Amino acid sequence: MTKNIKIDEEIIIGDGSFTIIAGPCAIENRDQMENTGALLSKLGVKIIRGGAFKPRTSPKSFQGMGLEGLKMMAEIKSKYKLKFISEIMDPRDIEMAYDYIDIIQIGSRNMQNFSLLKEVGKTNKPVMLKRGMSATIKEWIMAAEYIRLEGNEKIILCERGIRTFEDYTRNTLDLMSIPILKEISDYPVFVDPSHGTGRRELVLPASKAAKALNADGIIVEIHPNPDEALSDGCQSLNFNEFENLFNEIM
Repeated sequence: MTKNIKIDEEIIIGDGSFTIIAGPCAIENRDQMENTGALLSKLGVKIIRGGAFKPRTSPKSFQGMGLEGLKMMAEIKSKYKLKFISEIMDPRDIEMAYDYIDIIQIGSRNMQNFSLLKEVGKTNKPVMLKRGMSATIKEWIMAAEYIRLEGNEKIILCERGIRTFEDYTRNTLDLMSIPILKEISDYPVFVDPSHGTGRRELVLPASKAAKALNADGIIVEIHPNPDEALSDGCQSLNFNEFENLFNEIM
């Protein structure tokens, strides 16, 4: 049976409901996040995503706003009554970010960063653990156990696609991981259709498939103007596209 994870009195993940998390890949500026927060509030979406620390393939790419971005998000989430999920990359950043983040995200590049997993395992914050880009399901579950053995059982697994020979999509979205994980573990399972496909026209069908396969939710990248996004614009939905997705699957 899937373990229920209580985010607050209104948000429970794993109870059979379907939860949408949305926001930009990276926190870029106040207007971007203010407009995103207003949209999510209007639709009734309760959790906003946004990266303050961005691990990028190129060190010359935008690396995020860091603590300044977290402080900005504290104001926006309070104004729109949202919960905030963001990635932590370094164990040394946990204490600094702790009071700003409601759900800690561990990205695919850090799925087997065991020092980081142990440290988030010592917190009482929910942790979303993304699948490593070349990780087997067994390796993924074992990574979650590093968190669990430190005392934190509030773990959400997130399928975000794996690296295969196929290059039409950014990754190959392994949707069969959903029923497999539901059978062999008690963790709630989310799907990231944005990273899983890398193509905005595939985000809606991937989201529908995730819901049909009994995922507990999706985490979607959206942006006021994806063509001007500092990261992942090609896989981000604009606000109209996201509103259409929300209306079709909720």
